[in-house]
Amino acid sequence: MTEAERETRTARTTGGKPVRPPELAELRAFCAAIDLGSIGKAARLSRVSQPALSKRLRGLEQLSGSHLLKRSSHGVSPTPAGERLYAASRRLLAEAERVEALMDGLAPDPAPVRLAASPTMAEFVLPPMLVDLGGRHEHHLSVELSVTNSSAVRALVLEGRADLGISAAEPSDAQATGLCEAPFCGDEIVVAVPETHPWAALGRIELAEFVATRMIMRDPGANSRLAVSTRIETLGLSLAPPLAEIGSTTAAMEAAISEGVPALLSCLALSLSGESTLVTRRVGNLRFHRRFVLIHSAEGSLPRRARSLVRDLLEVPKLLPA
Repeated sequence: MTEAERETRTARTTGGKPVRPPELAELRAFCAAIDLGSIGKAARLSRVSQPALSKRLRGLEQLSGSHLLKRSSHGVSPTPAGERLYAASRRLLAEAERVEALMDGLAPDPAPVRLAASPTMAEFVLPPMLVDLGGRHEHHLSVELSVTNSSAVRALVLEGRADLGISAAEPSDAQATGLCEAPFCGDEIVVAVPETHPWAALGRIELAEFVATRMIMRDPGANSRLAVSTRIETLGLSLAPPLAEIGSTTAAMEAAISEGVPALLSCLALSLSGESTLVTRRVGNLRFHRRFVLIHSAEGSLPRRARSLVRDLLEVPKLLPA
């Protein structure tokens, strides 16, 4: 007996009946794999890793006690048993969507989607996006926005205190924490200086002068600051102590202008703020890139409105490449 056959046997009772009903997330994964003819494409559509989606499909086959998919180098296709399950699953998923929509309509004040976002996203990127998306919906788009740094965004989503999060990407694998992750947009940290500052006349700032100069920075937990300090440390250098530590990007811009000093700021925030009295400069040949990701728990466990917002946000044209 193969390992797969042993797993299938243990997934069923001695009476031959499944030990539990299939989950909607498993059925969604199964239908997506058949629709797209590819497990990899289905994983991207479902915004989970390919191993995670394959695990859902194996679980469904174990429950059914049958092979549901034919796998080949060209992709996947349904077996006869899979075709029958696909037809029934499509009807069930359509009905589940109608039930969720009905329950939303029954609620006098539907619960808002809880969205946590980093300050750059919350201050500059999301407001126009959410206004635009709200205009496309027949019903009011209700979003409860929490603003905090990127590491705290992840914690809120992991703990279930936020449905979705938009944060700076981390080098660690998001799947290891149980979160699904999709690219959202790119960004770069630059030096912003008032037009009257000597650096405004330079094409590039010398690295030695940059690390020796005190400037306005975000708070220590801010990803914009970490992106620069981490890159500088790889060169065996460190930044001078900050002239001031400010929690808000807008407040940091205002302080740089009023004090006539440089600040480390998001290029994305500067471009969307419309601030014209600050000019951006880079350090030698260095570029302090970062990217933002949309994170959430497994899609099958998300409320319908949260799933809809995920799809909407990922379809909005990106301001910068992810």
